[in-house]
Amino acid sequence: MKKHLNTVYVTTPGAYLSLEGEAIVVKADGAVKGRLPMHMLESIVCFGHVGISPPLMFAACERGICIAWFTEHGRFQARVGGPVSGNILLRKAQYRLTEDSFQKALVARSFVIGKIANCRSILQRNARDHPDKSGSDAKEAVDALAGSLRCASECTDVDALRGIEGMAANYYYGVFDGMVHIDEESLRFRHRSRRPPLDRVNALLSFIYTMLVHDCVSALEGVGLDPQAGFLHSDRPGRPSLALDLMEEFRAFVADRLVLSLINRRQVTPAGFTVTESGAVLMDDTTRKAVLVGYQERKNEELRHPFLEEQVTVGMLPHLQARLLSRHLRGDLDAYPPFLVK
Repeated sequence: MKKHLNTVYVTTPGAYLSLEGEAIVVKADGAVKGRLPMHMLESIVCFGHVGISPPLMFAACERGICIAWFTEHGRFQARVGGPVSGNILLRKAQYRLTEDSFQKALVARSFVIGKIANCRSILQRNARDHPDKSGSDAKEAVDALAGSLRCASECTDVDALRGIEGMAANYYYGVFDGMVHIDEESLRFRHRSRRPPLDRVNALLSFIYTMLVHDCVSALEGVGLDPQAGFLHSDRPGRPSLALDLMEEFRAFVADRLVLSLINRRQVTPAGFTVTESGAVLMDDTTRKAVLVGYQERKNEELRHPFLEEQVTVGMLPHLQARLLSRHLRGDLDAYPPFLVK
């Protein structure tokens, strides 16, 4: 569990990946751009028109390396993986709990508590680090999120939990702009928008959330759980509901903090985005690469896991939480312990 496996991101249009011995060869414009040993990889993520040879695809599936395709702007298209290797008893336990309204709510409650607590921690950290830029609105949001936490901790109904989570998200995003510390009008955040994102901050958030849910799907499949059978998010054909559940704990700590760092450190600029006639905001190739580099660096950062009390990388968090969830579903843990930022 402590080995941090990597993800390779292919963003060059027209690139082609093939197998050469135990290495992946990346070619573009008729030239070899790089070679990567397969044993170091956990997944391959392709953006835009990227081709992969059948032998490489088969070899990746045999080794448990997931291959995913996204549009050049980060919209998920397809995913290829090997045979499901999960424990059938574990998946049966998962399905039973998703059909039990009370037990389902208990698991969903942990995800909601994790999300709200971590959003509140991010706001509190910003207030500590930048007291001159954290106003009364942020303090009110922190207090409101504390109230949401109390409500969630006592709730045993999934629909009510969704309502609490929605209100908490409104409190959080309502003061999110206060954590953007540069004076740049085009990088201001007004409200959360998606499909399509209508400003540059939302474009960054949506893109990184997409990467994060991909990692959560891989983590759940790695322990044998079904990513589509969720507790908080309702079931829909093709929707990775459990991965979306698991991702809630990491939105603020992993994705939101990365977005704020990229903006506040001026690693992304307004010029790196395009506004279409419909109002949708898209990243250019240079900005997308900068975000992917930042995301991988974020995953390599280390911290002490609050429940396991072990030093781990951020990239291992979805895998560790998936393992803890599987232990709860098997009956080894009385409850699922969400990841909580300290």
